[in-house]
Amino acid sequence: MTDHRRPRRRGQGELEVQVLAALREADGPATAGWVQERLGGDLAYTTVITILTRLLAKGAVTRERAGRSFAWTPASDEAGLAARKMRKVLDAEQNREAVLASFVTALDPEDERLLRELLGRAKDEGGD
Repeated sequence: MTDHRRPRRRGQGELEVQVLAALREADGPATAGWVQERLGGDLAYTTVITILTRLLAKGAVTRERAGRSFAWTPASDEAGLAARKMRKVLDAEQNREAVLASFVTALDPEDERLLRELLGRAKDEGGD
């Protein structure tokens, strides 16, 4: 019996993660064609360009001219991208205090300890 189902469609977020992972594997700035090959070549070149352009708009990648096209570089590591997403969510809320209070009270004890330690370090470094 042959399976005629379509391959599972990847979500936009999933593609962004895969493109960023490929860029992190590069030895330096990478072209969209290189990213396409790295992802197995099953994505259309235009899809890769679209994802890279979206990532550029989000500040997740940078680009520089490379001949007639661009070479792309991740703007930060995964932790930096997660932090950027968290700031974006916080910035979209009107009651920042309520959001932060809810976030902090939901932390497990180890994460709360780590957050307190990081805040203490930032204060000691003059980042209050």
